[in-house]
Amino acid sequence: MFAIPGKKAVFKTLYTLKDTRLEKEVFGIRFPNPVGLAAGFDKDAKLFNELEAFGFGFIEIGTLTPKPQDGNPQPRLFRLPTDEALINRMGFNNGGVDAAVERLKNRPENLIIGGNIGKNKVTSNEEAENDYVYCFHALFDYVDYFVVNVSSPNTPNLRALQDKEPLLALLSKLQTLNKAKPSPKPILLKIAPDLTNEQLDDIIDIVSETKIAGVIATNTTISRDNLKTDKKVIEEIGAGGLSGKPVTKRSTDVIRYLKEKSGNAFPVIGVGGIHSAEDAIEKLNAGADLVQVYTGFIYEGPALIKRINKGILKKK
Repeated sequence: MFAIPGKKAVFKTLYTLKDTRLEKEVFGIRFPNPVGLAAGFDKDAKLFNELEAFGFGFIEIGTLTPKPQDGNPQPRLFRLPTDEALINRMGFNNGGVDAAVERLKNRPENLIIGGNIGKNKVTSNEEAENDYVYCFHALFDYVDYFVVNVSSPNTPNLRALQDKEPLLALLSKLQTLNKAKPSPKPILLKIAPDLTNEQLDDIIDIVSETKIAGVIATNTTISRDNLKTDKKVIEEIGAGGLSGKPVTKRSTDVIRYLKEKSGNAFPVIGVGGIHSAEDAIEKLNAGADLVQVYTGFIYEGPALIKRINKGILKKK
């Protein structure tokens, strides 16, 4: 994309808003601005160099798994324009963490990158811990923070790892390995919007017990409530995670609940249905420390990041 000399600099000038008032320190990292790209867009760490030109404060790669996998059969990504939404059942398609590491060795020096990690489809939940540990070790020297993804609806039985006991065991194991490093890195947990308040209470307890750095709220939903798209179309599309405008309210409610119930005990990155500066500010007002975009970036285009940052500055 940026083969022509100077092209990236032009894009940066167009789309990047630099202002010290946008800077924010969260879990020990100084972010140039609070607007990041959510996982799922640059699954294989192939695009971060180009995406940097669009003004993101940080970019999350992945979800990465130990072994390469094809993901679910195509078609597996569907637009719902009437709802400004997407349904995806990608299934952690990626070329494996080791291939991504080779590309990350050439990452821009000042770009903050998070590594979102998961398990291979063929790995049983009983053996899942080994997959997360493998990805953690492989990525450790090449990312600034980690995200444990147990909330995608597109890998069979993955969401069962959100139950209190397996999740506590997994995060405790990763934290033990993390603390053994000379300079530990923030580990965050990405949760589903479909959790009940009782399950969110468990998440708060787990964060407190394991002392992980924070939570990303939220992933895609399996709900199909209140969609404008014809029901027959939705039925024909079938299974998958719904993202975009329909999850805006629920993700904001989850952020608010986590922050209020925990007494603002840990940072939360807010993601879900951010299509405008107003959407992002609503998440920040609910307690989010940072925000991420994905579906909004697809529908609104790269100018969205600058618009959000301008909106945040107006509120200061």
